[in-house]
Amino acid sequence: MTYQAQTPIHTDIWAVNADLPTLRNKLLDLFCQLAYQEGDFVLSSGQPSSYYINGKQVTLHPQGALAIGRILLSLLPPDTQAVAGLTLGADPIVSAVSVVSAYEHRLIPALIIRKEAKGHGTKAYIEGPNLPAGANIVVLEDVVTTGQSAMKAVERLRAADYTANQVISLVDRQQGGAEYYKSVGLNFQAVFTIEDIQKRYRELRN
Repeated sequence: MTYQAQTPIHTDIWAVNADLPTLRNKLLDLFCQLAYQEGDFVLSSGQPSSYYINGKQVTLHPQGALAIGRILLSLLPPDTQAVAGLTLGADPIVSAVSVVSAYEHRLIPALIIRKEAKGHGTKAYIEGPNLPAGANIVVLEDVVTTGQSAMKAVERLRAADYTANQVISLVDRQQGGAEYYKSVGLNFQAVFTIEDIQKRYRELRN
């Protein structure tokens, strides 16, 4: 993979040329340094939590976005025709994968799925290129807790006559999401578990 870019600051832009194992380790560190917080929080699911992962601190980071695009592209099945996700958390993720796919000569369009139908124009739930009926689409997510957010994306895609049988998340909080996806027949994969992040977080603090 070769990216040609100029920057006035000479830094270690590891996301460009690192191999995938190194890339994963660097991305894990970025999640620990920027996204992971401990305290008292209430999740979007309504559940209380002693920690919070603000995925957008990484997905909107230049090196984080590139690393995510490269890693997730490598995990997509060969027959993937597009990636999609529920706005807002998945927007930078699907965009990163789509951009990286062009550099890798494997063009993967990105679709963004609205939580509510657009109130004007086509009144569509799904934004992005029109694909043939039955197109195989992988749903991407930043953090999975109960699995409901990505499931909404799956349901919207299926209602539009697309095939959606797989979910890939950057982080699995291990609070029932994986089990839920299995129960409804979806394949699920996560780049990191919460155990991975908490273990590395403590290592970095020592």
